[in-house]
Amino acid sequence: MKPQVVLGLLGLVTSATTAIYIPGLSPNTFKTGDKVPLFVNKIFSEKSPLPYAYADLPFVCDPPKDAKKTLLNLGELRFGTDVKCKALCRKSVSADDAALASSFISNDYRVEWIVDNLPGATKYAAADDQARSRKRYKTGFPLGNVKYGKTNINNHVTIQINYQVKENSPNERYIVGFEVSPYSIDGEDECPEGAKDVGYQVVSDKPVDISYTYSVKWVEDKEISWDKRWSLYLVRTDPQVHWYSIVNSVVIILFLTGMVVIIMMRTLNKDIALYNEEEMKDDGGGDDSAGWKLIHGDVFRTPKYSGLLCPIVGSGVQVLVMTGTTMTFALMGVLNPFYRGGLVSFALFLFVFSGAFGGYYSARLYKVFRGQSWTKNAILTATLVPGLLMGIVFMLNLFVWSQNSSSAIPFGTFLALVLMWFGISLPLSLLGAFFGQRKAVIEHPGRTNQIPRQIPEPIWYLRPRVAVAAGGVMPFAVIFIELFFILKSIWKDQYYYMFGFLAVVFSLLLITCVLTTIVLVYFQLCEEDYNWWWRSFFISSFSAVYIFLYSMVYYSQQLSIDHFVPALSYFTNSLMLCIVYGLLTGTAGFISTFWFIRRIYSAVKID
Repeated sequence: MKPQVVLGLLGLVTSATTAIYIPGLSPNTFKTGDKVPLFVNKIFSEKSPLPYAYADLPFVCDPPKDAKKTLLNLGELRFGTDVKCKALCRKSVSADDAALASSFISNDYRVEWIVDNLPGATKYAAADDQARSRKRYKTGFPLGNVKYGKTNINNHVTIQINYQVKENSPNERYIVGFEVSPYSIDGEDECPEGAKDVGYQVVSDKPVDISYTYSVKWVEDKEISWDKRWSLYLVRTDPQVHWYSIVNSVVIILFLTGMVVIIMMRTLNKDIALYNEEEMKDDGGGDDSAGWKLIHGDVFRTPKYSGLLCPIVGSGVQVLVMTGTTMTFALMGVLNPFYRGGLVSFALFLFVFSGAFGGYYSARLYKVFRGQSWTKNAILTATLVPGLLMGIVFMLNLFVWSQNSSSAIPFGTFLALVLMWFGISLPLSLLGAFFGQRKAVIEHPGRTNQIPRQIPEPIWYLRPRVAVAAGGVMPFAVIFIELFFILKSIWKDQYYYMFGFLAVVFSLLLITCVLTTIVLVYFQLCEEDYNWWWRSFFISSFSAVYIFLYSMVYYSQQLSIDHFVPALSYFTNSLMLCIVYGLLTGTAGFISTFWFIRRIYSAVKID
């Protein structure tokens, strides 16, 4: 395959409104008679998050001996050469292997083959807004079916390759579609093209001989251009649903912005003016909103467990940089279905190299708290959260390994991740921390009292647990609708492509986290409660708890997982996603609140 480079740039609005378009790549061209490799990938199911490698299945044919020795190469097709009912192999399947095949078929597993980076798909008709039928693809084809109480394996496939002739070069052609029609036929029957009633190749828990056959058709398709061939695979959703989500988020932001404006323009300006012009009375003048001024000597007091807060916030900065950069490249069209696993690999790559930013900010915050060992803090920043996630992945991998799933991380890959962690991320964190600790300390406006001020009993809705739980509702409400499509793409093997909408929702999410945290922390300070450091992190990050609860609802309502290991895989991966999300939103709330508090206390005169 020729190396492919994506340089297309989509604007945010264009990406959001015409999201079904994926930028064109440099196409592979073929001539009549050229060899076209047919690759195999996996079998997968919406009923289980555990895929399996097709090449490891004991009841399917082995690659032909004359196939090019390439990883996952199932064989080669001759471009333009039709094949009708050709025998592939005859496989003797043991009772255990037949039972395994029956289990996979009963759980609706589908097979994914690949030609020219296009997954094989079954076609179906979808009605558009004008009620006109049009072709759509569903990725993969069924491994088998269950009819009349019997499990049947699909042992014949009709492969249809759709191609387009290159303009001004009739000898060169592009592949624009890969359709697979599977059949289950009795080994003695003829191939089923055009037949409505065929025999079935039954598999159960008994030994069986299975004859595999295939046919190939090459069809010129003038309707789909090469750069839009992926559009047939993308499940089009009504853009109005996404716009509704955005409008809903904007309404929430306008409400929060209004509250912040009232605080800044009325309450703060009034309080600051009175505080600067008059001598502050011991009782606070009876103005409840003036309570934030009374704690100026305690508001910057070093919090408990500050040595833990710095690494967590540093890791959050690392996640913020990774997410923002990944989103940017997704909008540019770099991360599209053409690059299999590109999103996860790219995000992991960026997370490793974003360690410098995490180490830098962690060191700056550590210096604010008068820490004594910046190297210890940098090492903790680089190991705390990644170590937690790596430990979870390793424990989950033990269970996935026991199921022989292809989603299990091989030991060599796991070792490579550890080497990247300690060989790249850790040194970069130390480098970022080195420059961070060399910067001048962030000075606070005013001195901190030696004796902590007593904190009065707060109003019930400003108690820490209630405020944190309430603060997480707003960010969750912003992403609630888009979250459904994200979970659907993750757990139902659908391609997520509407990165324009996702970028808008992500921006609105960050704004909501910032405004919500500032408002609730300000109300807390007005109640003379100066313990805001940790709370500013937890207020917006608590929406991760609601996301995890929503994933439980999604599991019960949308999925049909009924085995322990697949369920464990689902909830463990959901937990890790929520941890990363909580770091991102919590850090956004913390940094903005830190800036806000420094601004308001630097505006008053403190003797």
